[in-house]
Amino acid sequence: MTPWVLRLLIANVVVFILTASQPMLFNLLALVPGAILVRPWTIVTYMFVHGGLGHIFFNMLALFFFGPRLEAHLGSKYFLRLYLLSGLGGAAFSFIFAPHAAVVGASGAVFGVLLGFAYYWPRESIYIWGVLPIQSRILVGILAAVALYSGIAGAQSGVAHFAHLGGFAFGYAYLRWRKRKHFQQWKPMETPKAQEEKAAKKTGEKEARRRWSSIRVEDLHELNRDEVERLLNKVEEEGAGSLTKEERAVLDRFAAKH
Repeated sequence: MTPWVLRLLIANVVVFILTASQPMLFNLLALVPGAILVRPWTIVTYMFVHGGLGHIFFNMLALFFFGPRLEAHLGSKYFLRLYLLSGLGGAAFSFIFAPHAAVVGASGAVFGVLLGFAYYWPRESIYIWGVLPIQSRILVGILAAVALYSGIAGAQSGVAHFAHLGGFAFGYAYLRWRKRKHFQQWKPMETPKAQEEKAAKKTGEKEARRRWSSIRVEDLHELNRDEVERLLNKVEEEGAGSLTKEERAVLDRFAAKH
């Protein structure tokens, strides 16, 4: 169990127990988009309020199964951002598509977690009811399609389908933004062999530059001097990796004479 998954599970369960015994608290924390100016805190607190035991059970079950691996991969800070932004996405879509309906539940945030899991491990098999295997990317696609259809058709009254879509949309936007901003973090970790090869390459290029710097350009014939000076300037400006095999051979040949 990772730190923020555990804290979110505890927070949701505690709020569920409190609101189950205090209906006024439930109404105070639930999000009604049309009343946001009166109760601005509900844009966050609605994520921790649930309408029943089944509602919280399935949301927390999904968070329990998919959250820890995603938090371990992203890091706690970025996982929490994904969770909260996905929840805010659910609230934003509720403003657009259901401005007068009360919205509760962590579904938008949890759908963002599901999307994050499928984003990093798209071919991971998820076993529905512990029996039927389905790839995570396909599962997320089905859930998104069902939410979109149900929201448009008005199926399952009382379920915030567009909040689910908002979680998907904001979660995806955050993941794409993070990929562009922190591209290096998204590269697969290099294997020890690749790290050794990279280190050897750097060492080899450093040695090559040392050898090439020993060339006494002034002693060369003027025809060779121009070419060698051009190549040495290229190395200085663009690095040794910019040289072709033929160009490296030229410098190696003249360096061997000194």
